[in-house]
Amino acid sequence: MLYEKSCGAAVFLQENGRRLYLVEIMRQGHISLCKGHVEGAETETETARREILEETGLQVSFLEGFRETIRYSPYPGCVKDVVFFVAETASRETVAQLSEVSSIRFLPLEEALSLLTYEDDRRILRAADQFLSDRAAL
Repeated sequence: MLYEKSCGAAVFLQENGRRLYLVEIMRQGHISLCKGHVEGAETETETARREILEETGLQVSFLEGFRETIRYSPYPGCVKDVVFFVAETASRETVAQLSEVSSIRFLPLEEALSLLTYEDDRRILRAADQFLSDRAAL
């Protein structure tokens, strides 16, 4: 059995009192959260930070206390874990990695949820939003 690991984040931006989430419209046709494969001896957050920068051009800050994993089989004989964090950016100025990403959008939660292709991504985004709401209530 092959094993793969990717890391990414639910990236958000606070703008005019609203929380907006980043979604990527991928060249392969699906809409997802930002993530990618671990390279070499990278840590999970190093992978997530690199992938976000490569795919969007954004610098981000990770918020402590959120780490969620999804597991699935991308093809027969392979198991893949994808670890997600929550990351904040101060900019909406993005540069899409044209080899993989068609476009990038910042959207309110409900609109982002309605566009995401996979239920696992929707579950991660809901959990991230709840995490951020709980933090704001403290």
